[in-house]
Order: sequence, then C-alpha cells, then structure tokens
Amino acid sequence: MKNEFKQVVVLTGAGVSAESGLSTFRDGGGLWENHRVEEVATPEAYDRDPELVQRFYNTRRKALKTVEPNVAHKTLAKAEKCFESFLLVTQNVDDLHERAGSKKLLHMHGELLKMRCVQCHKIAPIHEDLQLDRICEHCERTGTLRPHIVWFGEMPFYMDDIMRALMQCDLFVSIGTSGSVYPAAGFVEIANQSGAKTVEINLQRSDQNSHFQQSIQGLASQTVHDFFESITQF
Repeated sequence: MKNEFKQVVVLTGAGVSAESGLSTFRDGGGLWENHRVEEVATPEAYDRDPELVQRFYNTRRKALKTVEPNVAHKTLAKAEKCFESFLLVTQNVDDLHERAGSKKLLHMHGELLKMRCVQCHKIAPIHEDLQLDRICEHCERTGTLRPHIVWFGEMPFYMDDIMRALMQCDLFVSIGTSGSVYPAAGFVEIANQSGAKTVEINLQRSDQNSHFQQSIQGLASQTVHDFFESITQF
C-alpha cells in the first residue's frame, strides 16, 4: 500500500507518558507536595525558592528510572521510517520517545535529563540530582545551573522549526494532549490552514477537538498503533 501522506507532524503530550506510569500532576489537581505545579515551574518560583524547584525536578528525574516506553512510543519510533518527512514534537520532558527509538524528535518544553547554565547558556546532560551549589563545567561558576525545562511564561524551544514543519505537512496528529496550553494548542489551526489532514487521538476530547477533522478516543497504547497501521505499511 502506498502512503497517502508524505509530510507528517505528530504532537505528543502527557497522556502518552501517563500510560507508562509518569504522573501528569493535573490528575491530582495539579499538586506536588501541596504546591501547585505552576508554583514550582516558573522563573519567579525559582527566584523565590530555588531549592524547592530543584527538588521538584530531581524527583521527576528519578521517576524516569522506574518507567519504560509503551506501545505508543514504540509505534511512533517505527512510524518515522514510513514517510518522506516526519517530525515528532513532544511537550513531554521525559526520555521515553528516545528510549523507544525515535530520532526525528524535538522537545519543545525541554528535557529532564539536561541542565542549562543561566550565565554561559551551555547545556549538559544530567542523570543525578541537580544541587544548587554545583559548578558549571564550562564557565566554572557556582549556583548557575537550572533544569533545561521551559517554565510557564517562557518561550518553548524550536518554534521556528515546528512552524515550518506545520506549514508544510499534509498530516498532523495530536496524541494525548489536553489542547489547553499554547502555543501547542494552536498547532491544529496552522495545520488546517496549510491544507493538512488533522487527527486527534486522545483518551477524551480535548479543548481543541472541534478543530480536528478526525477524532479518535481511547488509550494511546491501543489507538496510535491502529491508526498508523491503517495509513501505512507496518
């Protein structure tokens, strides 16, 4: 069977990782240690209490060691080889897509397994706890390292690349995302304007569901494989 689509953009959100056992926090009212997630994921929160913010991300980083990629992650890694052009854009900060084998991948909200110096802006890998007194190996300053994460109020990464891909794609698939956080929530409109087919795969209808041409409800671990199997040769 010949692929109907040639240029594909896929967006994934917390719902994909949740099936591997990673908390989305929103399920529990958005609380972590009785703090609103927004209170530990902003530049202002870091200025006010950097130790609390670092502990939040250290906890999340440790959680990665307890989970494995699920069928949805593995399906997307397989799907990227089936199209002339394929880009996976994830709002997730975990490494499950990489561990499943994805290569054509952009983390628009950053990565838990990276840290960034606010002085020299160098990015480096980290797999252990990030301590406040850690010395940057590049500029040798102390106390300048923060998680390489896009906090609320900050601009997501790779927006130029993402917008270019959306304006050129003929298929846009959104998987496991609430459709409530911009700019990702607006991706479907850009894809629609570009003439692409737009598909939402989610446990329940998202805030942007009415903008999609096709809507599929169900667990990502089940529906993602079935969808891509239906449009390509697996």
